Amino acid sequence: MAALTLREVLDLDPVRASEPALLAGEGALDRPVRWVHSSEVYEGANFLDGGELLLTNGFGLMDADEEVRRRYVRELAARGAAGLAVEVGRSLPQMPPEVVDEARRLGLPLLALHRVVPFVRLTEAANRAIVARGLAGRSVVRPWGEDHTAALLADLADRAALNQPEVEARCALAGFHPGPGARLVGVSVHGTREVAAVDRAVRLLGGARVLRAPFPGDVLALLALPGDGGFRAGDPVRAVQEAFRTAADAGLTVAVGHAVDAGSGWLRWSDTLRAARTTLELALTVPAAEPPAPEGPLVTSARALALERELTRGGIDANRERLDRLVQHTLGPLLAWEAAHPSDLVRTLEVHLRNGCSPTRTAALLHIGRQSLYQRLERIESLLGLEIDDPELLGELLAAVCAHRVVRGRSAGGAVTGRRSSAGPSGLVAPRGAAAHRHSAAPLSGRVPSAG
Repeated sequence: MAALTLREVLDLDPVRASEPALLAGEGALDRPVRWVHSSEVYEGANFLDGGELLLTNGFGLMDADEEVRRRYVRELAARGAAGLAVEVGRSLPQMPPEVVDEARRLGLPLLALHRVVPFVRLTEAANRAIVARGLAGRSVVRPWGEDHTAALLADLADRAALNQPEVEARCALAGFHPGPGARLVGVSVHGTREVAAVDRAVRLLGGARVLRAPFPGDVLALLALPGDGGFRAGDPVRAVQEAFRTAADAGLTVAVGHAVDAGSGWLRWSDTLRAARTTLELALTVPAAEPPAPEGPLVTSARALALERELTRGGIDANRERLDRLVQHTLGPLLAWEAAHPSDLVRTLEVHLRNGCSPTRTAALLHIGRQSLYQRLERIESLLGLEIDDPELLGELLAAVCAHRVVRGRSAGGAVTGRRSSAGPSGLVAPRGAAAHRHSAAPLSGRVPSAG
């Protein structure tokens, strides 16, 4: 289907309500309009990409001399603008004749808007129509077909070529209005093709808005938590996690992205969705650092797997040699001991480090007594020849034990979820069968986006 033309834009009700009069460019009414912008910056033609209809109230033309006005029209035409619409009768009593003359000479459509209609109404109506026409005419074969919400989520997660006005118009088309001060959180749910768990979580969050759609590998959602709901002062990510722990069925895996401000721009919206997808991939392919709860869904977050995400940026296989070197350099004597003696020392070290070197917390998570834990820690320190609570060593040790788990988890083959598996002697989670995990998260475009 062809793109929306300038003639069709002029036929939209809000545009007609502005009583437009065509003063130049009659032969170019069928040129496509890529977007509709409003701007009073008269040096802003260089920011146009071509195909835009530009709206202005004409204030900047009031005091400009004839040559400046002509140059303004020439620059718009040179940038491939679809047309110029100027509001007359308020800031600008009448269209300057040199503007009309230059537009006619260049064949640039020039419109005089004789009735005041807020530009936001004009741009919203036009851009919504442009987006709807573009989506309806897509030739790309995607599994979500004409689902506008799924297409928008896919484009955000894949960081397709977008701009903020387009994203806002497509959100409006999908009925998604985050509201001022809202916090956005991306979520990816694996193990179902239904959106019911997302809807239940949204109801528990009270006042949240959501974009959600099923995909071949998971359900992807973008939640908007209201800024006045107490989440800003509290923790929106934790609130979303708790809602899904209640709302999601046992056996599902839920990955939660970062919380970003709704007003921070579409790239940040993309970041939280991409972080959720990357986190889901890790949750399905890397054994958990700590023993999971025996019942309910597995709910994790991008920040809970922040170290894993950083170590595997670009993919596990691409980083395997680097991670192997880190592990051997830092944990070599410990790994040699474990190869000859059945033990759980590497896992013990990681759980201890992740819990602030708290003996009480570590012993509880490992289900062992404090005395047994102390014996393990002494053995670890003896083998490595260092004190594991030395602040200068904490970063390197934690990175190494995490890298060990990541590499060993991938080497074991297949995806793992922790709650449908059994722990091996070194704390690695062994899948019960490769076939049980072949339905791991399918990327939206054949790959898992690399989240920042």
